[in-house]
Amino acid sequence: MSRISLFVCLLFGSLLTAQTTFETKTFLDLAYSSSDDTLQQLNLIVPITEKAPLFIWIGGGAWSYVDKDVEMDFGQKMAQSGIAFASIGHRLSPAVWRDPKLDSGVQHPAHMEDLAKAVHWLCQHAETYGYDKNELFIGGYSSGAQLATLLVMDSTYLAKYELSPQIFRGVLPFSGVYDIPAYHEVFASGPRPEMAEQHVEAVFGESQEQMENASPVQFLEHLKTPMLVFCDNNLYNYTRLWEDRVRATEFRNMQVIYAYDLSHGGLWKNLSFAENSIYRAHILHFIQQHMGSASNAG
Repeated sequence: MSRISLFVCLLFGSLLTAQTTFETKTFLDLAYSSSDDTLQQLNLIVPITEKAPLFIWIGGGAWSYVDKDVEMDFGQKMAQSGIAFASIGHRLSPAVWRDPKLDSGVQHPAHMEDLAKAVHWLCQHAETYGYDKNELFIGGYSSGAQLATLLVMDSTYLAKYELSPQIFRGVLPFSGVYDIPAYHEVFASGPRPEMAEQHVEAVFGESQEQMENASPVQFLEHLKTPMLVFCDNNLYNYTRLWEDRVRATEFRNMQVIYAYDLSHGGLWKNLSFAENSIYRAHILHFIQQHMGSASNAG
C-alpha cells in the first residue's frame, strides 16, 4: 500500500469512528405498489434526527435472487451514521443456471419499473417516516448497480411519475455491469456459453436493442448526477470499461474506487459487517459532500 493510500485509509477510518451514533427506527415490508406481490416491498431504516438524507439501495443477486432483507446490516450501519436507508425489493428474473426451480419471472424493464415506483413512493412518504425527500441518493450492488445507474441516466422511468433524475444528489454503484451487450459477449465467447442465454437473455431479452436499452453506456449524454463508483477485484474489467467510456465524455463529476484486495462477495461483506469500513466512510463523505448541491452540476 502506498503512503498516499495509507493516509487516505487512516483519514477515512478516523472519520468513520468519529461519527455520532444515532438511534434508529426500522420499518419492514412496506408495499410501494398496489399489487399484492411481496417482492414489490421495501425496508426502511431512519435515524432519529431532523430530516436525514435518504440513501436508496438495491441489493445484488443477478436480477434473479435479490433479497432486500440481507441488506439490513449495511442499512443499519448507515442509519446509525445519520443516513436514512431504503432497501428496495423488486420482481425477479429466471435463473435456471443457479437453480432449475427458478424458471419463471420477469424481464427488463420490469425491474426498472419497480425501482421507479419505489422511488415515487419514497418521495410521497418522506414526511410520514421522517427523512428529507430533497436529499436523495441512490446506489446498488452488482445487478443493483446497473439498475441505480440506469435510473439516473434514462429519464423515461421516473417521468411516468412526473419525476426527474435530477431529484438525486448522487449515485453510488458498486461492482456493476454497464454495457449489457458486452456482458452477453463475455459469456457467449467464454467457457460457459449457456450463460449468455440462461442468464443474460433471460433477464434482458435476446435482441441487441433490448440489451442496449438496459445499458447505461447508451445514455452517457444524459449523465449529470455526481457519481461515486466502487469495484471489487472480480468486476474490474466491467468497471474499467465504464470508467473509460465516461472519461471519454465531458462529464467530470465521477470518482472511482477499486477495492483490489476484496472479492465480489468480500466487498459486500465489508460494507455490511466490518466495524470500521473504509468504503462506508467513502459513502458517508460523498453524501455529506453533495448534500444541498445541484445534481446537474458536472
